[in-house]
Amino acid sequence: MSHHSSASANPNDFILPDLGEGVHEAELLKWRVKVGDSVKEHDILADMETDKAVVEVPSPRTGVIAALHGSEGEILKVGNALVSFVASSGGSAATPTPTPAAVAVAEPKPASTAPCEMGTQIASHAPAENGTHAGAVQREDAGTVVGAVGGTLGGVTAEAGKALATPAVRRLARDLGVDIDRVTGTGIGGRVLEKDIRAASTAPAAAPSRPAPSTPSRPVAPPAAPRPAPVSDDLLARTAAPAAAPQKAALVPPGQETVRVPFRGVRRTIANRLKESVTQTVHFTVMDEADVSALDALRRKLAAASGEKVSFLPFVAAALCRCLSGEFAEFNATTDDAAGEIVRHRAVHMGIATDTDNGLMVPVVRDCDKLGVLEISRHIAHVAVSARNRSAPREMLLGSTFTISNVGSHAGRFATPILNYPEVGILAVGRARDGVVVKHGMLGVGKLLPLSLACDHRVVDGASAALLLARLIELLQAPDQLLGPARA
Repeated sequence: MSHHSSASANPNDFILPDLGEGVHEAELLKWRVKVGDSVKEHDILADMETDKAVVEVPSPRTGVIAALHGSEGEILKVGNALVSFVASSGGSAATPTPTPAAVAVAEPKPASTAPCEMGTQIASHAPAENGTHAGAVQREDAGTVVGAVGGTLGGVTAEAGKALATPAVRRLARDLGVDIDRVTGTGIGGRVLEKDIRAASTAPAAAPSRPAPSTPSRPVAPPAAPRPAPVSDDLLARTAAPAAAPQKAALVPPGQETVRVPFRGVRRTIANRLKESVTQTVHFTVMDEADVSALDALRRKLAAASGEKVSFLPFVAAALCRCLSGEFAEFNATTDDAAGEIVRHRAVHMGIATDTDNGLMVPVVRDCDKLGVLEISRHIAHVAVSARNRSAPREMLLGSTFTISNVGSHAGRFATPILNYPEVGILAVGRARDGVVVKHGMLGVGKLLPLSLACDHRVVDGASAALLLARLIELLQAPDQLLGPARA
């Protein structure tokens, strides 16, 4: 595997644009063209994969392919030549190639209701970029286009009358009931930004949704995750229970003794994040079991009353929120090692470690401490499906302050989870089982839920972690108080 790095000033070279994922390189999965092919503007040149998404790179112009720069499976650097076009007759300059953030893509297709499984993984905590998916079209799989280019920007012309906007901005417009095509964008080349949508949503209904051009830009806090519509019973069931194991092809083909597989895409990000967590933090783990017999009965009553299937996971999240927003607030924190500081957070943004076909991700339920159990259950289902189908916007994968890993959705009891750096704590929830319990000096059979709490020993002590786990178990064993939100 090599890293293609031939930067070029040739006006007939189309450089690999910023694919909007906050990375500087991408893997070339497949060429869609070959030397000598005639292409039209917006024809797909290649399939690329970053650590977050699979994208299709469209042609910025009509022309004939003179050269392809890179081989399938190669890692290409953003800003270097991707393809070269045959020089136009008369020696005129070619159409300018788009600069980073030159092309925005449309709203992704709704996520399918494929089964969601929980695992452990480290999500990127890098700051979100202003503008995403430049010069690329995000896809859910190798054959389905999710977005389409719109507008005119950086020499790339698209369908008239359609706004230039990222998927996250389009989703925000939809959630706020704003017609994005009627909004005047204040971004580069007229791109519609988040602040434009928010300004339009507060404008009088009869007036066109146009923000005042003279309004100065100002930082906008990341929006709270939109509350999803009620999720179907089937979808919640898929979140709460493990899916049947798919049949997989042989990892080592017949006739071969070994196969070398390079770290690529999401798997490479996982490896780097795990290494960073182990290198930067000092892990320790405390374990115990909660008698959730009463909780199991309450869970069944809630499911019958609501018509929705509810797992133990949202109750665990609700109990954790009470601990993290109360006497154990020091665990709702992240570390800034560059500044040598501990950053404590008021709101609990709960990361839900999710197993996906492309690797393990941690989508975030924002302001989890303001949600009731049923709302938490629906949000968990929503973010898990979005992560599994790679339709989750970048902001859904950023900013968690504590993480839960539901390892019991697969198998097993206790675990030693790796911290979702730079967070201070992570809780692994094992598989509930029937076991022997002692009540009032009498033996009986109850439902036991294994819990494993891993923490950063640089920030919290073992005694504090043990007390947090004990308080969590106490709440789970007296579950009536968990139905409402932890914080108004």
